[in-house]
Amino acid sequence: QNCRIWGSENPRVIVEKQMHPQRVIVWCGFWAGGIIGPFFFENAAGQAITVNGARYRDMIIQFFVSKLQDMDVDDMCFQQDDGATCHTARETIQLLHESFP
Repeated sequence: QNCRIWGSENPRVIVEKQMHPQRVIVWCGFWAGGIIGPFFFENAAGQAITVNGARYRDMIIQFFVSKLQDMDVDDMCFQQDDGATCHTARETIQLLHESFP
């Protein structure tokens, strides 16, 4: 063997990693007048939960729309999401079209 590489660190070092790390799943909206939210997706015990289409639609109905009505910004608002499945579900798109014609 003609090639040797010398290092200052042990190549067999063990790096411990937490198996189920804590996480936070949060949504917020922003506009020229301020920030709407944050809204934390969590269960009754306060643990973060995965966002699916139904949970995302519940957040829109119970949180986002009511906040917009309180701020009276309906005429100046538009919705922008990324391509996540919960954002692009048929029912979600339908709800957004109904809520923001």
